[in-house]
Amino acid sequence: MDVSHASLNYGDLNDARSGRVPVGAVLGSDAAGVVVQAAADGTGPAVGTRVVALTSGAFAERVAIDVGALAERVAIDVGALAEVPRGLEPAHAVALPVAGVAALRSLRAAGLAPHKRVLITGASGGVGRFGVQLAARAGAYVIASVGSAARGKGLVEVGADEVLIGLEGLQRPVDVVIDSVGGPQLAAAWNLLAPGGSVQSVGWTSGEPAVFPPYATVGPAKSLTSFVIEGDTGADLAVLTKLAAEGAITVEIGWQGPWDCFHEAAEALHGRRISGKAVLEVA
Repeated sequence: MDVSHASLNYGDLNDARSGRVPVGAVLGSDAAGVVVQAAADGTGPAVGTRVVALTSGAFAERVAIDVGALAERVAIDVGALAEVPRGLEPAHAVALPVAGVAALRSLRAAGLAPHKRVLITGASGGVGRFGVQLAARAGAYVIASVGSAARGKGLVEVGADEVLIGLEGLQRPVDVVIDSVGGPQLAAAWNLLAPGGSVQSVGWTSGEPAVFPPYATVGPAKSLTSFVIEGDTGADLAVLTKLAAEGAITVEIGWQGPWDCFHEAAEALHGRRISGKAVLEVA
């Protein structure tokens, strides 16, 4: 695939800092572009098809080659991509793989259903904004938690029933928590979880430890589950791109620019100066 756009995630920055991706390897997970060589077995889209892909999915686990998104050309398994529908710009499509699939799958794993009370922390970020929209579409009561009033802008318009600064004012139990913040807020969200409820730990942007008081985990059954995207993502990407093309979910781009300005995007994302996604244009 010839890459035209890539988007940047907190996880990509963590990969660089933690050493999980070795020095010299290509970073990035979200790529959009055009097919330049079809799959040898005849499966997948034809040459010239616009596609979006999660480059570090199951394919990366099976094949020992570099498949980072921040490259002019990448090899993608057909199970990790979806065609981009007409009417959806590649800059918007490329925001969907990591953030959209994480939101969709974590809500599914948590048992999302109509009328459930769903708390989305870090709701102004990529996963958070998609989580708010998908939970609202499912008929849930959605509580969006953000770090400041400014970061809560627009969340009611995309489906949030309440927008809170942190967890201030939240007293009634919730059934589902999609947590991207970690630290003390994760421990506080656990205490708000109703019996039978589920916390999905999707990220840890706070970088702070979570300390649970004694007996916090003793009582009626509820769960805290670690989350990671595994396996083929093509089917979920097809669902998300269709929703985005129809306007059923919106993509907010908080930063967009050429990929040689990567440092600017990384600093803005790490400094929490971006609401939504950061998108890099690949020359």
